[in-house]
Amino acid sequence: MKILHVPCLDDNYSYLIIDESTKEAAVVDPVEPEKLINAANEHGLNLKLVLTTHHHWDHAGGNEKIKEMVPGIKVYGGSLDNVKGCTNKVENGDKVSLGADITILALHTPCHTKGHISYYVTGKEGEDPAVFTGDTLFIAGCGKFFEGTAEQMYQSLCVTLGSLPKPAQVYCGHEYTVKNLQFALTVEPDNVKVQEKLSWAQKQRKAGLPTIPSTIDEEMETNPFMRAELPDVQAKVGCHSPVEALRKIRLMKDNWRG
Repeated sequence: MKILHVPCLDDNYSYLIIDESTKEAAVVDPVEPEKLINAANEHGLNLKLVLTTHHHWDHAGGNEKIKEMVPGIKVYGGSLDNVKGCTNKVENGDKVSLGADITILALHTPCHTKGHISYYVTGKEGEDPAVFTGDTLFIAGCGKFFEGTAEQMYQSLCVTLGSLPKPAQVYCGHEYTVKNLQFALTVEPDNVKVQEKLSWAQKQRKAGLPTIPSTIDEEMETNPFMRAELPDVQAKVGCHSPVEALRKIRLMKDNWRG
């Protein structure tokens, strides 16, 4: 299994997931289809699937166009999300195969949108799995609660995504990492892991490089929204439960002008 990131728009990421033995590929959120198709042609790939994380235009807005450009391509999207161009609706727990070795598991991770899907992807034995989290989990952050509640985001982040294997590689929908880590330091000023990752992320961006992927393990060490489970973090924001802390940290972030 090989994963290529394709920067789109101002700060979006689309992705190619490649089954190396068959050269079959899936694309995640191809908002600018031409870019994905050019990358696929460069690598001699056969595009089979579109995996849409949620209905917002900067993720699903290229679906109709890619269907015109790649006749017969299947477009997957959450059953509750009214995804543009969707041919195959998925629910939590649905599985899709790609090529010889790749399995894609749909995880319902609602809150940012009510039908948001994260795609957990496994390859050959010994390869680290990956999860494509759209706008639910960002590196050191999470999506705004447009269509859901703090309870749902807690379930999506801390339970559903938090229970994935710690080495799972996290590929999110936007390059927001530097700002997210700067905010994380306002919640936990003494978190050395956040300080170190911020310094690394700033160097990456200065060099024009991405900050993806992260891992579930790194998120548990640096992401204030996933760390809302910790009594220490709850105390820092004056709360007594994970959900309360998550709600408070989201409110702080929404009002933060860093």
